[in-house]
Amino acid sequence: METRAPFVVVGAFVLAAILAVFGFVFWLHNTSGIGARTSYHIQFRDPVPGLLVGAAVLFNGIRVGEVTELGLASDDPRRVNATIAVATNTPVRPDTKVGLDFQGLTGVPVVALEGGKDLTGSAIATTLIAEPGAGMSMTQAAREALRKVDSVLGENSQPLKETIGNLKTFSEWLSSRTGKLDGILGGVERMTGADEPVVKKVVYDLQPASGFSPPVRSMKGQLTIPEPTTVVLYDSQKMLVAPGLDLPAFAGAQWSDSIPKMLQEKLIQSFENYDIARPPLRPNDAVTPDYQLLIDIRSFQVAGEGAPSADVSFGAKIIDKNGRLVSARLFRQSARLDRPEPAAAVTAFETAFGAAAKELIPWTVDSLSSGSAVEVKPAIPGSSDMPKGR
Repeated sequence: METRAPFVVVGAFVLAAILAVFGFVFWLHNTSGIGARTSYHIQFRDPVPGLLVGAAVLFNGIRVGEVTELGLASDDPRRVNATIAVATNTPVRPDTKVGLDFQGLTGVPVVALEGGKDLTGSAIATTLIAEPGAGMSMTQAAREALRKVDSVLGENSQPLKETIGNLKTFSEWLSSRTGKLDGILGGVERMTGADEPVVKKVVYDLQPASGFSPPVRSMKGQLTIPEPTTVVLYDSQKMLVAPGLDLPAFAGAQWSDSIPKMLQEKLIQSFENYDIARPPLRPNDAVTPDYQLLIDIRSFQVAGEGAPSADVSFGAKIIDKNGRLVSARLFRQSARLDRPEPAAAVTAFETAFGAAAKELIPWTVDSLSSGSAVEVKPAIPGSSDMPKGR
């Protein structure tokens, strides 16, 4: 009797372990527990491949129960009836959507419930109707889509054949006219500029005039310098080259601002370098000027035959606050380029502009100091570009 006791203990332990494993598996597949359940009837209008009794029931992705019964409808051979048992607190409503979902690599089917918009009511007294195609897997859906595509192609085979024939005829016509098409495309490229090489833009700035002698006299009254006027040609940011000069290096050269705005800024800075105590200002609502210096740009480009030079030419008029002409004069300076390159042109423009500014500023100061009489001085003797003074 004593020798059999250990075997009884071992057998009881093994039996208890087996029961524990079965209990764990049952708990794992029934996470809702074994509490109170509510049953619902579902009607599937399509096949439900792979759905078995005991399959999980998910509500918004959360397991709430399982399938308890499956059967075929005797009055409709296409319909499948199913009964599910879910936790009593599951918010199943009359508008709850029903479908099948396929999970995992093997595509295990589960009943998928999705909550609707109704916040009240119950589906206990009603039968839930699954959505059309609810039992269709990805493979079946792809097969059905291919079947529809094949049907469409079969119904339109003749029009498709005619379309392919027309495309073949058109391609043969195009191949026979390749030369003409090349000419047409070349003309379009030339018209739009697409055949022109891409030009890299380089921006240059102009330095104001400097190195003035100490001012002998200060400027009388408040002077403003409006933006200079000019023709459309010079209202540009490009570094301009006169017609007839072949200088391809200037294709991408441009100034830091349009020529009128740049000259306005550089003239003001030049006046400041002459006498910082009484500099001119730009016109604005806060300033009532006593005088205005009006600049009209006549030339600001690379010009000249043979050796190119930077040509700077502008007319200047001083008017008082009553619009009376105080003085007027033409200024023109030029400087040769060391090399036919934009950098050398900038140096030449600075030289020509600096020389013109060093004539303009003392003339402006003297004109404002003398005050009353109208003075008209041409830059070139005998020039008739400006009216004679009275």
